[in-house]
Amino acid sequence: MEFQDVVRRRKMVRNYSTEAVDPAVVDLALHNATRAPNAGFSQGWAFLVLDTPDDVRRFWVAAADDIDRPDEWLSGMMKAPVVILPCSSKAAYLSRYAEGDKGWTDQDEARWPKPFWDMDTAMAALLILQTATDAGLGSCFIGIPPDKETAVRSAFEIPANFDPVGVVTIGHPAAGVGAKGSPARRARKPVADVVHRGRWGHPTSPSA
Repeated sequence: MEFQDVVRRRKMVRNYSTEAVDPAVVDLALHNATRAPNAGFSQGWAFLVLDTPDDVRRFWVAAADDIDRPDEWLSGMMKAPVVILPCSSKAAYLSRYAEGDKGWTDQDEARWPKPFWDMDTAMAALLILQTATDAGLGSCFIGIPPDKETAVRSAFEIPANFDPVGVVTIGHPAAGVGAKGSPARRARKPVADVVHRGRWGHPTSPSA
């Protein structure tokens, strides 16, 4: 699939069939994820892969309220045969930038204008989504509810120096229609409305 087709076709899929996913596609998605930009080549990320029915069910038990009586959204999401938790390590970034070639002598978090550890891991997650699209699969990126994170950490023994930045589900899209996402209710903003050239408040077209 051409790159522009991947960008155009990628969407959040919220309803899956129970058809298995080729493990080679998952491996490729993870390989591609490690090609994401990362400050200082810190590589402060890790990926928890859940690809057995028991592990996937354990995730939803920990992350959802009532998997025995799911609503439409949860019912569709739980059928995804692969769940990946991209996790970031702030400690890895702070340590990397205290090394000699970076010029800092401490690990003060205040030096960072934004949490690059989370941002870089999120970019890695996008590469997983794009790889799934390229393979003809469906995928979705969601967050872990704050009140469920402790349970998820405990269920899968996620170490304290890594933080899940979200959840990626991967599977074959179901034939039926699942829970509607925001694009079904909200129009996509025109590019001209969100691009500002020269200074803010003066959107122009590239040819202007």
